[in-house]
Amino acid sequence: MPSFTQRIPDLERVGPVIEVTITPSIPYLQMMGQNLSSTKAIKILAMIDTGSSGSVIREGLAGSLGINPVGTTFINTPSSTEVICHQFDIQLLFPNNINIPSIVVTEAPLQGQHIQCLIGRDILHHGVLIYTGYDNSFTLSF
Repeated sequence: MPSFTQRIPDLERVGPVIEVTITPSIPYLQMMGQNLSSTKAIKILAMIDTGSSGSVIREGLAGSLGINPVGTTFINTPSSTEVICHQFDIQLLFPNNINIPSIVVTEAPLQGQHIQCLIGRDILHHGVLIYTGYDNSFTLSF
């Protein structure tokens, strides 16, 4: 089972964050008739969030990848309900070349955050997350 472990000096304050790479998904590129070799990739900081049912990317990232929405959804935030957001089909690459080849994520405002992505339960249900607080580490296995 592929996995990676991260140690963060102040895990309790910072949270379980990792650098991930996002690209348009291969099925999306094929559907749009785009060349796989010209794929754009963006490295971003993501937080593993067991409180989020779905994964989220910050507004504007999909535009940077040059991809179009594949749908819309409504989300609830701490300050708003029924906020309509676009959804995008992306590929997500974790450390140790762990790859989620196609996942539909929601693009939403993440203002004031030190992250650009939330890894939600839609991805976590495929794996095992071990949060070791006293060691300031976490491990994610798929």
